[in-house]
Amino acid sequence: MADVDADVIIIGSGAAGLTAALTLAPRLKVVVLAKSNISSGSTAWAQGGIAAVLEPGDTFESHIDDTMTAGAGLNNRDAVEFVVENAPAVIERLADLGVPFNPGEAGGERWHLTQEGGHSHRRIVHVDDATGMAVQQALEAAAAAHPNIHLVPDMVAIDLITGRHQDSPAADPRRVWGVYACDRETGHVRRFTGRATVLATGGASRAYLYSTNTRGSTGDGIAMAWRAGCRVSNMEFNQFHPTCLYHPEVKNFLITEAMRGEGAVLKRPTDGSRFMPDFDPRGELAPRDIVARAIDHEIKRLGLDFVHLDISHKPADFITGHFPTIHKRLLDLGIDITREPIPVVPAAHYTCGGVLIDLAGRTDLPGLYAAGEVSQSGLHGANRLASNSLLECLVFGQAAAADILANWSGLEPTPSIREWDESRVTDSDEEVVVHHNWREIRRFMWDYVGIVRTTKRLERALHRVALLRSEVQEYYSNFRVTPDLIELRNLIDVADLIVRSALSRKESRGLHYTLDYPETLARGEDTILPPAPAK
Repeated sequence: MADVDADVIIIGSGAAGLTAALTLAPRLKVVVLAKSNISSGSTAWAQGGIAAVLEPGDTFESHIDDTMTAGAGLNNRDAVEFVVENAPAVIERLADLGVPFNPGEAGGERWHLTQEGGHSHRRIVHVDDATGMAVQQALEAAAAAHPNIHLVPDMVAIDLITGRHQDSPAADPRRVWGVYACDRETGHVRRFTGRATVLATGGASRAYLYSTNTRGSTGDGIAMAWRAGCRVSNMEFNQFHPTCLYHPEVKNFLITEAMRGEGAVLKRPTDGSRFMPDFDPRGELAPRDIVARAIDHEIKRLGLDFVHLDISHKPADFITGHFPTIHKRLLDLGIDITREPIPVVPAAHYTCGGVLIDLAGRTDLPGLYAAGEVSQSGLHGANRLASNSLLECLVFGQAAAADILANWSGLEPTPSIREWDESRVTDSDEEVVVHHNWREIRRFMWDYVGIVRTTKRLERALHRVALLRSEVQEYYSNFRVTPDLIELRNLIDVADLIVRSALSRKESRGLHYTLDYPETLARGEDTILPPAPAK
């Protein structure tokens, strides 16, 4: 397949990427790259819903306050206000695209709203317990039907194309012109170029042994942007979802926050007693970081493999009506949630840090935008409030596209870009090295950079990162790229960014908890790491 030049290149086909594409498409030609199939990203797996002020008595200020409280005072208030105030409009846009949000009761509110941990009101609009899938399907159908949007699956992004890849010595080395990507089908590298590029690649939770994310969440966009010259911020704030199913046959099935919002309680398997009231007066509705640490504490204290999440005290028709997807999936595994509790453990779920952006989605590099989990917009601070993630994707995907449109006349045409050079590499005959190192990274990140940290553990992790980086770089320099090798290289970079960010924070705040600095400082500041040294 040939190289492609378009007006705008979007890397990622989830809510952020497709929202940007649909906003741009009336005027520009857009190419959307997906790492696997178009629906393979994290959006489709989001169970809970989207937060927005839609209920009488609720206010923007309340949603802002809840977001700031969950973020442990590290949020950028301007970003929080921007997202919260745009939330109702993006919900309307999704409804116009055909997202079948659960309706409210006759004569009442337009949509059924649920409540989740950290929220002071019922403000979560949803589609049963599979909101992300409904959103993905609606956005994808609209994008596939638009003549100006070209959806390209099975493209594994390698590196951003910058002025360094031009033949002109006068080229701006920081200007971004697209991306080199490995075609899974052919194994060859293709150039995708455009006047503007949008990163919508998601987070980095697969850097950990246990994760709720799909296999593709390897921090590709964060690593590529950092290598190209972007600053990266707050990577120490890794959100661990408190309730991931513990089951030998299923490794990444999460149990939505909304279940606790509808009355599910956490219990010790040893005696069936609740434990969350011992940790926080909000009980099961405390923010995720508190709930995850409480579960981790009980598991370690009692020597357990899991704790129980129990909603069986609710009527069976209530449970199956609110959580049909979870009910069916667990029933297939022999767990009837209308009669028995669910075994759960925390698992890496969301990357609150990422590539620094402003309110228009602009990064440090000319021509490069970012939206969604790949970015650090200031919305989440030190901890993401439940159901603000899809919201961020929708608001910033639209904002980035709006800024590209507003400044289109000032964006110069794409220059001549060099082809990817494979003349000095060979095919690898030792793929076992890649797979072994992948497993090693995820294990030491879980053991040393998990829910509870210490300086000694973090220093051990940093040492392991340095050794693996040297080994992987040598491998990368001598063999043709493969999807697994690309992901491994990116995992090394994001693991390094996470560990160095965690070591630099001399306090416990939000999702970062260290036994060596258990107190929270009076004034919180973002952790900002400079870009990789230019090569």
